[in-house]
Amino acid sequence: MILGMISLRFNSTVLDNMTVEIENKVYLTGFSLADNLIEEIKEKAFDENTIDFQAIPLNKLTAPGSLRTEGEVHPYFDDIDDYNGYQDSVSLPHAEGYKVTCAVTYCTANGQTIYTTQSFYKKVVVTVESKYLRSPINMSFIFSLHAKN
Repeated sequence: MILGMISLRFNSTVLDNMTVEIENKVYLTGFSLADNLIEEIKEKAFDENTIDFQAIPLNKLTAPGSLRTEGEVHPYFDDIDDYNGYQDSVSLPHAEGYKVTCAVTYCTANGQTIYTTQSFYKKVVVTVESKYLRSPINMSFIFSLHAKN
């Protein structure tokens, strides 16, 4: 009887450890997907109007309602706001069905306040979802026109 209880407890502990290990791998994969997209975005121009020349008055930046692709398709985006509304499905060998989305908004330097007018700062929020995640992963980054990120 005692041996049976010890065996059940051992099996339960092993199963719990395997569950935690798998969940950690799924979360690490999700964080990697979000980080990879942010690193890709860092290589792009701040705005469609700053691709060739970065010194630009605030009112010449893309209007907040137009933060989206100007006809380009991924992976040929050329500026940050092309990623606004971006969606991709990613399947990997150990966990399939990741959904990666991206939102771009104008914001303050610290990213705490979202603007409905142009700003020299853009906040990018990448969200990764999966049926294997308990909650979505959100990773954000603040881009500045006057600084190389």
